[in-house]
Amino acid sequence: MDCIYKDENAVYYEVGFSCDNELLLCLGSEKFFITDARYTIEAQEHVKNAAVIEARDLYKAAREILRKSTCKKLFYDPNEFSCAQLESLRKLPLQLTPKPNLSWQKRIIKSEEEIALIQKSAQLNALAFDAFAKTLQKSEGKKEKFLHWEAKTVLTHHGEYDLSFDPIVAINENAAKPHALPSDKALHRGDLILFDAGIKYKRYCSDRTRTSYYDENITFEKDQKFSNPKIQKAYDIVRKAQEKAISAARIGMRAKDLDKIAREIIDSSEFKGYFVHSLGHGVGLDIHEMPFINARNEQILEDGMVFTIEPGIYIPGEFGIRIEDMVVLRNGRAEVL
Repeated sequence: MDCIYKDENAVYYEVGFSCDNELLLCLGSEKFFITDARYTIEAQEHVKNAAVIEARDLYKAAREILRKSTCKKLFYDPNEFSCAQLESLRKLPLQLTPKPNLSWQKRIIKSEEEIALIQKSAQLNALAFDAFAKTLQKSEGKKEKFLHWEAKTVLTHHGEYDLSFDPIVAINENAAKPHALPSDKALHRGDLILFDAGIKYKRYCSDRTRTSYYDENITFEKDQKFSNPKIQKAYDIVRKAQEKAISAARIGMRAKDLDKIAREIIDSSEFKGYFVHSLGHGVGLDIHEMPFINARNEQILEDGMVFTIEPGIYIPGEFGIRIEDMVVLRNGRAEVL
């Protein structure tokens, strides 16, 4: 299948290098990495199994290569290209064929090497969670905005690693927003704090969420005791839903059926309707990729898939709870990474 890629992670997956101005043509057994003079030297050093082409106009260079080829149908992911970029390619006498999520579909089953990199990322992320908990033990009175800044320093291991995404540090009612932005709300003893974060190891992402009771001994372990009985009840239900989903995950089941297992536990409680997002998502070179574990996805789960399991309960104006781990399907069942 002849393809063209522009997305950095899609290109990296194919040739082991990417940058912010590139095209990759995969034509039969030949690959052409097209970039500008700023990246030529690095590309020549790191690109694997592809010819490096330097060009000022990447699309003009791509057209020249395609005109000399025998390509009659070129597949592309419509999520990667702008209308103007596609118009440039339509000047060619070939059939441009959209194939949504082209690279994600190729990457959905992870190799053992990829799983090892993701697991290392997850382990480093867990160490950062422990370090941030120690920081929080001395952070009473500090605002979410400051804690958010501190979290980024700790997560990157003081600059050694990149972040998978901008972390979430949310206190009490702000945690009821699944993707809460940091506010001026200050942290005090007895508060609930939700922490969602991930780092990258050799470009592979990790993702983890914990919800904790704040005092001078705060940890991000799953055993938590809240002073508010309603919060404690919601927390115990979320934990039960997560643990049940992890233990029930099997190859051969549909993604929607795994989502249903966790959702039914929450919806059978007094918190019905307050689990407002999907159960999980794939993780790899992108922080969100296939498979998507939601109520609509008919995708059959297979060994080698890596995804999150992250049920939650969100009560507007009061609190939010989420517990998240990444798992890999191996030997038919889920293993927590």
